[in-house]
Amino acid sequence: MRMACLFVALCVGSLLVGARQMEWSQVVLLSGDTWLTLTASRLPRMAALILTGVGLAVCGVILQHIVRNRFVEPGTSGGLDAAKLGVLVSLTLMPATGKFSQMLFALGFCFVTSLLYVAVIRRIQFRNTALVPVIGLMYGSVLSAVAEFYAYQQNILQSMQGWLMGDFSRVVQGQYEVIYLILPIAVLAYLYAHRFTVLGMGEDMATSLGLGYAATATLGLLLVAITVSVTVITVGAIYFVGLVVPNLVVLHYGDNLKHTLPLVAVGGAALLLACDIVGRLLIFPFEVPIGLTAGFIGGAIFLVLILRGEKQ
Repeated sequence: MRMACLFVALCVGSLLVGARQMEWSQVVLLSGDTWLTLTASRLPRMAALILTGVGLAVCGVILQHIVRNRFVEPGTSGGLDAAKLGVLVSLTLMPATGKFSQMLFALGFCFVTSLLYVAVIRRIQFRNTALVPVIGLMYGSVLSAVAEFYAYQQNILQSMQGWLMGDFSRVVQGQYEVIYLILPIAVLAYLYAHRFTVLGMGEDMATSLGLGYAATATLGLLLVAITVSVTVITVGAIYFVGLVVPNLVVLHYGDNLKHTLPLVAVGGAALLLACDIVGRLLIFPFEVPIGLTAGFIGGAIFLVLILRGEKQ
């Protein structure tokens, strides 16, 4: 109940915060500049924030069950960097195409690199679980370096750094609708929640329970790749959401995805809404890109979780 109240309050705050004052008389009459601002900008922005938060949080929990490590998310497994590289390749090879073509390139790059990452982790058994995300960060750094070198060669490095940083100020009616693909992804993830929970028990246990391990893991990686690619082409790269939210939910509600996945989804949406409101208020009437606020707030929360874990 508290989570639902917080979520509703953040949604209302997202609609109210902005450089333009809301004239509620025009909203009631469904006319005027205020109504246009609400329907063309603020409602689409709120919808994009919610869907992105839901998608990234669900992606994080799926990856954590596949790799069996709590420190993994698209940002620490190379997925976001691979999607950025895919978008860059699409822009240079097929510059006249739209977002759907960019999404397909980002999807392909993200899915293939995720398969490679999981294959590497499965072949090398680590006693120290912290090494799994470290390898993912190294993997992502290599992909990011390749993307920046490619952008430098194509003379689009400066523009790349601008539009690939997480930013919802570009979200307006007619420019963000592809992000609604996250809705069926979240529904499918919930339908397969029990299987992903069994997947997190390990291949031997999952196989003994009759689960097709390879097929389920591949499906999970495909859901992650679609979500990440849609997010990157719409609002850019956003880190830590898929890392912080699942860990907070696990600490309080356990590890059964059938019960906790809705909480993970709402928590991811709430975190992004809060980060966006903070970013719009810090230097009002201008705004800080959400990639910076989410990185700072998410990183701070995760640091607190690590310190609490060491004390316990």
